[in-house]
Amino acid sequence: MTTDDSGGDASEMDQRQTPARLRGLPSRLLALTAARADRLISEGLAGEDARKWHYAVLASLDEYGPTSQAGLSRRTGIYRSDLVAVINELAERGHVERTPDPEDRRRNVITLTAQGGSHLERLDEVFAGVQDELMEPLSKLERELLTSLLERVLDH
Repeated sequence: MTTDDSGGDASEMDQRQTPARLRGLPSRLLALTAARADRLISEGLAGEDARKWHYAVLASLDEYGPTSQAGLSRRTGIYRSDLVAVINELAERGHVERTPDPEDRRRNVITLTAQGGSHLERLDEVFAGVQDELMEPLSKLERELLTSLLERVLDH
């Protein structure tokens, strides 16, 4: 995390003391906003004993159904070596099941459990609350426009 000279969070810096050529840079504004969003999400998920990767795995399984660990890695962008630990954590909590693939016994299929689906619903509420907090200064129409513009920039 970036800090100012007093050791404070960069998002708490006095914008009047930020050089003008930095203040309006879209890349800087995106980075600072992303850092704030990441902090809010991490704090919200911690209250549910979860992490961002837990949410990504549960959401992927809910939307696309059971898959191999390799398929889950492709869907979520989580490195396979890191994904094993995430799946282990979720399995220990009863949120996913790991079973041998009937077509290839060397491979596991990961499935969302009913308990995992309930947990995902709670995490969806956390994400919705964080989105509301993050976007509080914007109207519903402005939020939709910002989302649309960010998707366009990202897709470019």
